[in-house]
Amino acid sequence: MYEMETIRETVILVAVDTEGQERTERSLDELSELARTAGANVAGRLIQSRESVHPATYIGKGKLLELKDLIWEMDATGIICDDELTSAQMKALEEELSCKIIDRTLLILDIFAARALSGEGKIQVELAQLRYRASRLTGLGRSLSRLGGGISTRGPGEKKLETDRRLIRERISRLKQELKDVEKHRELIRGRRRQSGLQVAALVGYTSAGKSSIENALTGADILEDDMLFSTLDTTTRSLKLDNTQEILLTDTVGFIRKLPHHLVEAFRSTLEEVKDADIIIHVVDASNPQMETQMHVVYDTLRQLGVEGRPVVTLFNKQDRPEAKSDCRDFRADRSVLFSAKTGQGTEELKKVLLEIIRRDQIYIERLYDFSEAGKVQAIRGRGQLLSEEYVPEGIRIKAYVPRDLYGNV
Repeated sequence: MYEMETIRETVILVAVDTEGQERTERSLDELSELARTAGANVAGRLIQSRESVHPATYIGKGKLLELKDLIWEMDATGIICDDELTSAQMKALEEELSCKIIDRTLLILDIFAARALSGEGKIQVELAQLRYRASRLTGLGRSLSRLGGGISTRGPGEKKLETDRRLIRERISRLKQELKDVEKHRELIRGRRRQSGLQVAALVGYTSAGKSSIENALTGADILEDDMLFSTLDTTTRSLKLDNTQEILLTDTVGFIRKLPHHLVEAFRSTLEEVKDADIIIHVVDASNPQMETQMHVVYDTLRQLGVEGRPVVTLFNKQDRPEAKSDCRDFRADRSVLFSAKTGQGTEELKKVLLEIIRRDQIYIERLYDFSEAGKVQAIRGRGQLLSEEYVPEGIRIKAYVPRDLYGNV
């Protein structure tokens, strides 16, 4: 019987400080957490202050020698750079350091690949990985760009490289088609939701802010929740009762992060469309995190890039059960803010009240008596509005209800 032992990578974190020491340290703290999520041990870190990253080797020659010594001292198997490397930088670092070179994008892609469970999630991750790989395919460089005769200038040339490129292009094309089929199905589901008249609230926030825990606490959904970054990638939608008459659909979405790779944004666009389609944005913030303000900025910036603007925003300052959580939090970009704890239930009733108030803004209260021949109008109110009471009397059907503004003129 063979015993298989999981090999755990030992890595050095590397960053170029172009924005200030404190900001870079915080970014490396997050990179360390990402490395831990991917299953690596962080043995050390190296930061170089420069106006910009070195175009050839990411860090300068002096720091490169220092890094080489650090790798030897810590017996590290690789390094993780805090930025996305070009193919030239990655190749140069491999030649200089003779170890595994990973950049921030590749690390996040690896985590996504491990966490993807649904068919859609796996397609999206593979598509992002192939796009990343396609931009970094290199051949033998100058030795194959020469013209004329001589040894090593004849033969298949870049045949292997071109074959790889063609296979990747074909695979990307197939994955795009599969993703289009998934998007059609997702759009069909969205259409049914719109017909139901139920409004949709999307939980958004920085990764590990507690979105899945909140969805579980409010709706009883059985979503994986842990302290790891990107614990869930797939969207989950459940019904939430706000009171005896009003329901809303609550959707959990993929978490955001600083320097979110554009390959992932493109690949997960169909999933992120859930946010664009939502009527209300519930912004979940980890109030116990010292980088709370920075994380909030990243979320709002990502929402802006996705074109999610002009929607009511409710900010939940989550994890109020923790001693280090701030209780004097404010979000001036949100319509309302609520102090919340998914663990203890603090703020649950206040959140439901706030959501109900927002929904009622676009509804009109009516008390009417309909003739029996107008039962179709009552059915329309039942389908798209909130029927508070319905009484059959000799004169007809007496109702009390809230109806959407666009339906009011037709009933």
